[in-house]
Order: sequence, then C-alpha cells, then structure tokens
Amino acid sequence: MKSFTSHSLKETEQIAKNWLVSISNTYANNDEALVVGLSGHLGAGKTAFTKLVSKIIGVKEDVTSPTFVIMKIYEPGQKINKESGIEIPWKRLIHIDAYRLERREELEVLEWEKLVSDRNNLILIEWPENVSLKEFEPQAHLSFNSLDGSYKVTIK
Repeated sequence: MKSFTSHSLKETEQIAKNWLVSISNTYANNDEALVVGLSGHLGAGKTAFTKLVSKIIGVKEDVTSPTFVIMKIYEPGQKINKESGIEIPWKRLIHIDAYRLERREELEVLEWEKLVSDRNNLILIEWPENVSLKEFEPQAHLSFNSLDGSYKVTIK
C-alpha cells in the first residue's frame, strides 16, 4: 500500500500517470477487464482522478460524474501517450458510479459480467463498497481523502 498527498491538480496528474504506468505494465496481459475501485467521501477526488486518467489515455470527450446515469463509456484516442510514453492496453474506459446502488445485482442492468469479461476494458468504479463485487473484486483499489486544501490518495 502506498499513500501520496497532492496539493494541486498537477501533482494529482503525476500520481495518475505513475499509477497508469504501474497498472498498464502489471495488467496489460489480463484475460479480463481491469476493475479498479475508487473509494472516498463525496468531494474526495474520485471523479477528478478519473478525469485525469481519461486525459492521460487520450479520451477526447468531457468526462463527468455518472452519478445519475450510473455508467459512462469512453474510448481512448491513442495507443501510446506521446507525452509520457504510457502504453494504453485498453480500448474502453468505463466509469461507473455506484453511489445510488445498494446491491451487486443492480450492476446486472449494466451487463456487468460482459463488461468484466472483456480484457479491453478499464473499469473505474466509484463507491465499490455499495455493491459487493465478490467474484469480480477490484484488482486495484484507490482511496481518496480530502485534507485542508489537499488530497491523500492511497493505492492498494
């Protein structure tokens, strides 16, 4: 487990870049999607982190919180980030916000098993603790805590 404190969006972007390098190397040859849990209270930085990840992997669309629609799917615009040299092994970034969900079964409407079985998906799920994932436990987990003007990101 590693913890980082960020005092700015620029510092958080560097944390996101370093994390992406690590997970893309570790999980590039996965047989299934990479599922990443993002935990933390409201306003702790989960969606901001997702926006930075999407920017780094080349998503051109404006990434917003999927709180009311539950899930949004984005396509990275590149295979390698020219600035950082990060190889992007995923064809889709799937951003799920489980804040309004109460049970794992509610993910079935999103075709959860199909999403998880596709190795081309990077799935970032906010509030994973609201939906017990059991057999599809996140392979990576990030916890966010807002401090006085800064954020603490813990990577498990």
